[in-house]
Amino acid sequence: MTTHTSHPEIIKRLKRAEGHLKSIVTMLEDGRGCLEIAQQLQAVEKAIANAKKTLVHDHIDHCLEHAVGKDSSQARAAVGEFKEITKYL
Repeated sequence: MTTHTSHPEIIKRLKRAEGHLKSIVTMLEDGRGCLEIAQQLQAVEKAIANAKKTLVHDHIDHCLEHAVGKDSSQARAAVGEFKEITKYL
């Protein structure tokens, strides 16, 4: 398994999201208000999406760009365009 420099930060984000998700379950069990629960769900969703985005960009930066090399400007431009389009995932 390959570990990148962003992995510890991704792990931190996911553990934080895990804690929030557990608290949301408790909120539901305790009958808390829907607005409050929805806000917490949105925060968890955003945290997971940001972790995914960081992971994908890290892969592009360290794996795909390494595979392309430094000689092919056309290939590097394609990788850059691919990275840019990932924000729409």
